[in-house]
Amino acid sequence: MTMTHLNILDSIHISAVLDDTVDQLAVLGHIMPSSFEGRPEANEIVGEEIGKIVDNQKNLENQYEELVAKRSSLKGSKKDSAQLRSNEENIGNVVGGIRHAAQSFGKTLKQSPLTSGNVIKLQEDRNFLQLILDKTLNELKDTCSFEALIEAVNLEKSKKAEIQKTILKEEEGRKEIRSLQRQIQNVKVEREDEIQQRNQMIAHLKDQLQEMKAKTNMEGKYIQKDAEVAVNQTQKKCTLVEKQLKEEIELLNEKIGEEERVNIEIEQYLRTHQAELEEKVEHWMEKYDKDVEAKTHELDVLKASKANDLARLQELTKLYAEYEQVVVEDRIEKEKARRKEEQELEELKACVKVQSWWRGVMVRRQLGPYSKKKKKKGKKGKKGSGKKKGKKKK
Repeated sequence: MTMTHLNILDSIHISAVLDDTVDQLAVLGHIMPSSFEGRPEANEIVGEEIGKIVDNQKNLENQYEELVAKRSSLKGSKKDSAQLRSNEENIGNVVGGIRHAAQSFGKTLKQSPLTSGNVIKLQEDRNFLQLILDKTLNELKDTCSFEALIEAVNLEKSKKAEIQKTILKEEEGRKEIRSLQRQIQNVKVEREDEIQQRNQMIAHLKDQLQEMKAKTNMEGKYIQKDAEVAVNQTQKKCTLVEKQLKEEIELLNEKIGEEERVNIEIEQYLRTHQAELEEKVEHWMEKYDKDVEAKTHELDVLKASKANDLARLQELTKLYAEYEQVVVEDRIEKEKARRKEEQELEELKACVKVQSWWRGVMVRRQLGPYSKKKKKKGKKGKKGSGKKKGKKKK
């Protein structure tokens, strides 16, 4: 029996529970209204949650006002830049909290049970659950298993995972777009600051021009000719400076337009790159499935090869044990023969030593064949035999 099969008693108990659940879901489907709008208890359903969100929104707004007032006071003092930066970070966090609270409020309003769309969604979920439980009940009655329930759960899990992936991709794209928008805003602010500085420079030069004109009018009575020459030179210089500044302003305007065009092209490129990345993800998912299948096949082949090698190893181990036993027995026999030969050689050496020692004793003590009488007789016998041999030679 597999994990999805049950015994008859358990299947009967579970079938009874599922049957009761299906009946209750059917009754719930008949008694549920199409919408809560216009009903007296509608406000009580969502009033508490919306009240919490509104209170949180008010608290964040109060914090924002306090931080803005503190920032204005810190900018007026211009003493502590660290506190100003910390205040700016706190303002950013509060603004993020306000945005999140607004999003939560909108989400709560969208998911409110007062709308007919959410009630329809609830009815669809109830119908789906009733259908799955009905199929599971029939399967339990027929085969004492619940494969339909497992398949439905796995299918819903896969759908949820795909939706989660899509949401994550969308959030990443939004983050990139926000980052690019921040960069564009920073560039615009920088360009506006530069233009403002140029305008201030023009105004300053105009002020200088007016001063020069006033000076020339005051000194015209005394050095009119020199003043006219100086005025002409100053006017020419101012004209050149104004012309240069106008050219710079036009150049900056062209750069701003170019930056805007670059921004549009970057957005188009990012969209194209996102589509390419999605295609690559699909390609790698297919490649992953193929590689997993190939590696599974290789694993099966290696397992079969391992089993064959294991059987061969067992046979060789058995044969090696037999050969090793024969070699050990042969070594034991050879060792016995070697020890026997060594023992015989030692015994022979001992006998030779004993004989040599005994002969030495007999020679020193003139015993046996080494006595003096026998030596004399031996000498006489040798002489007589020598004479007989001499006669024969003659």
